[in-house]
Amino acid sequence: ATLLPNLQLLTTCQHITGNLVHPNLKEKAEDEVVHLRREIGLLSAVSFIVGTVVGSGIFIAPKGVLMNSGSVGLSLLVWALCGVLSMFGALCFAELGTSFTKSGGQYTYLLETLGPLPAFLRLWMTFFFTRPASSSTVSLAFSSYVVEPFFAPCAAPTVLIKLISVLAVTFVVALNCWSVTMASRTQVALTFIKMSALVLIIVPGFIALIYKKQNQNTTIHVSVLELFFFSFRFNLNYVTEEIINPNRNIPLAIILSMVTVTIFYVLVNVAYYTMMTPSELLMSDAVAVTFASRALPGLILVIPILVALSCLGTLNGGFFAIPRMLFVGAREGQWPTIFSMINIHRRTPLPAVLLQYPLVVLMLINGEIYQLITFSSSAEWFFIALTTLGMLVHRYRFPLHPRPFKVPAVIAVIFTVVCFFIVGLSLYSDPWNTGRGCILALTGVPVYYLTVQRFRLPNRLRHIFSKL
Repeated sequence: ATLLPNLQLLTTCQHITGNLVHPNLKEKAEDEVVHLRREIGLLSAVSFIVGTVVGSGIFIAPKGVLMNSGSVGLSLLVWALCGVLSMFGALCFAELGTSFTKSGGQYTYLLETLGPLPAFLRLWMTFFFTRPASSSTVSLAFSSYVVEPFFAPCAAPTVLIKLISVLAVTFVVALNCWSVTMASRTQVALTFIKMSALVLIIVPGFIALIYKKQNQNTTIHVSVLELFFFSFRFNLNYVTEEIINPNRNIPLAIILSMVTVTIFYVLVNVAYYTMMTPSELLMSDAVAVTFASRALPGLILVIPILVALSCLGTLNGGFFAIPRMLFVGAREGQWPTIFSMINIHRRTPLPAVLLQYPLVVLMLINGEIYQLITFSSSAEWFFIALTTLGMLVHRYRFPLHPRPFKVPAVIAVIFTVVCFFIVGLSLYSDPWNTGRGCILALTGVPVYYLTVQRFRLPNRLRHIFSKL
């Protein structure tokens, strides 16, 4: 009788410490832990990929592809080939996403395969150069399509375009700070709208194709770089920890997305050529608007709105995914700790999302966007090539590492070689801008040794940089 209360007390202590935890209490304890939750299903995953790949390019880029290919038939072949090469790269990232279960995308993969310095340089290049320039460009495209119809045929005021761009960026940042669920649902809605815009182009084009057949002469002249009009945005890999059943949904979403985009892009180009001759397409500054004026005159004002919403989807996808790279970088000790923190009420990586905002606004005001994109594009391809090369190196070094999805080695080798070839071709054709892009990337090396590797410094300098 005297031992019974002590036995009950012991049982209670074990219950609290977790040895005899009731399932309901255990579920409640896990729910109270602040972490990024798995809220992205297959539909949201597909929407994030399609929504970031399909921006304003398909409504404008056909002019550049036709100009560099020299014929209608060859330009369609270029679009199909670029889809195949994009699929190769996407499959490589599907393997990486299922082999390494942490979020962070390229940063995580470089850290795990080639070491901390390449990973830090990827982080450095993305957040101070590449990502702000890319987001600024997309937001300017959005505002241009919103504003210019009100001022046509005159040019819209530059100040107004920049102001609308800042408002668009502010809206997207606020949305991603507020809720992961709202951001993903918005992405699904915007992806549906942009795919509807492509359908609006495809259907009239194929109706016209039934009654009209054009014969074009074929000349062989194609720029290799034009094969890559698809945007390599492996945004899904940045949010691996938030995907439901990632081993299944990451490869499936990537394959479905890339096949869908390839088919739609080729069909849209076929539709363009049924309504416009090659010379008319080359004279058009906005191919989709010219197409609508002929095929859908009643919807001529709707197309710019749809293109603007397409740009907004690309902007939202970027602001959702890329901060996860910074979040993981801070968690790994390569960035200030505050950026690894999560808002306890919203469950969003709020500091990491907010960091991009002032950089993008500053770049919009400064206006040196396109020059910076030129500098950093070759560095982007170099880091993509390093990532897939690291995957091959990791396969060789750790053959027993679990790989739920494994891409054939020949595909990974072909894609890696093509990426390095693009970098080499850029260096050959434009050594000045390519060289400056390399210099921008290498500016992160001293920062890495003064911050991440500051334990190697003398005590006095270490103390100063630790405080900094």
